Amino acid sequence: MRRSFPAVLVALGGLTGCGPGAPARPATTPGAQAATKPVATARSEVGVTAAVARVEVGQAAAPPRPAEVPRAAGAEPPASVDESTPARPACPGEMTLLPGGVCIDRWEGSLVQVDERGRERPWSPFLTVKQSRQPLRAVSVPNVVPQGYISGIQAERACKLAGKRLCTAPEWEKACRGPGGTLYPYGNARRAHTCNDDGRPVHPVSEATIRMKLPESRLWYENMEHPVINQLPNTLRRTGELGECTNDFGVFDMVGNLHEWIADADGTFRGGFYMDTRVNGEGCMYATTAHGKGYHDYSTGFRCCKDATTE
Repeated sequence: MRRSFPAVLVALGGLTGCGPGAPARPATTPGAQAATKPVATARSEVGVTAAVARVEVGQAAAPPRPAEVPRAAGAEPPASVDESTPARPACPGEMTLLPGGVCIDRWEGSLVQVDERGRERPWSPFLTVKQSRQPLRAVSVPNVVPQGYISGIQAERACKLAGKRLCTAPEWEKACRGPGGTLYPYGNARRAHTCNDDGRPVHPVSEATIRMKLPESRLWYENMEHPVINQLPNTLRRTGELGECTNDFGVFDMVGNLHEWIADADGTFRGGFYMDTRVNGEGCMYATTAHGKGYHDYSTGFRCCKDATTE
């Protein structure tokens, strides 16, 4: 079911501009079969009813039961057989299970706004999170525009409100590389048009600056927060729209579309975005460490993890 978001209406001019690409940021590069959600097998407990024996006239009474032999003092009682079903790790429906008992969101994160009565409504993915005066909770659903314009601190809070957390670097990388440990979710060789990482001729920040008549001197500053950027053609795609950008773990869009914040106190986002999955590492190894955890722009998104429960 497609989720709708409050419309962000921005008047777009017909002018198409060009400008320099975003300067490369300094970075360091830190060095995954879909696990179907385990279904707990419910074991039927069969109640045993003790039958009361009746002795009919003309029938012999049942022979007496042999007397129990007392255990020697200090002897251990006979070992009982545990017939219970072993506990299995389980994840919520929107998450998938990774080896090691960790759940990760299948789709990049979206947000819902929670009011003082606990009622929720979708939050526009084209607005910066700092514009909300109410708490925002993380959700992971297919076929919606994922949330950009979010900092690592804000993403951490949104995951926490959902009972989750940001993924650690090893968790995120394992999910991205799949069971085979490949460089991209789908394999070791890059395939064009498989994930949303093919770029576009004109950088979206440059185009938005020209279309909206923004100060060119602020191109790589507050202009990068403008809501029109991810609404331009050939920019952000809906979650899971590119069905081959996945692996046997059943996670989507871990390369391209949006950068994804991970649990790093100093600030790191992974996987690249729709304009680049190479500058700061290739595919699943992409990692940007040039910004603090409070940084955000149109390209920064997230997804959540949590420890699996047992059932």
